Amino acid sequence: MPERETIERARKDAREGKSPSTQAGEFVREEIHHVREGKHGASSAKQAIAIGLSKARRSGVKLPAPKGPASIRKKAEQDSNAGKHPRRATSSTRSRARLKTLKHKPRETVSKSALSQQSKKAAKKRSAADRSRAAAKAVRTRKAA
Repeated sequence: MPERETIERARKDAREGKSPSTQAGEFVREEIHHVREGKHGASSAKQAIAIGLSKARRSGVKLPAPKGPASIRKKAEQDSNAGKHPRRATSSTRSRARLKTLKHKPRETVSKSALSQQSKKAAKKRSAADRSRAAAKAVRTRKAA
């Protein structure tokens, strides 16, 4: 379950008209913080990001399903549907089992260097024009310092 602060920050982003990925970033940030403080671990930086995105979808952030295998798209769809009907509580047995498994995972997967490597890898997959367009948009939409 995401912390109240995280949900409030994501809602604030939504009110300000920011993109769903920016709203979801709050949940990813929270997840990375959980791993760093030792609440649980993650087998990779990608896993920590995926958990954060899943939490975001379940909290009602309108994130599209990722490109990739059908199993991943199906899970994203389930998360989005859960976000539309947030009444059902997660089974305590499942929740406990998930946390128990994550407790055995390493913590260093979300170190600054690990996250840096992950972001560089992700950026490399995008074209130069795409990266340039994203950077130009960041400049336009950045808050005034």
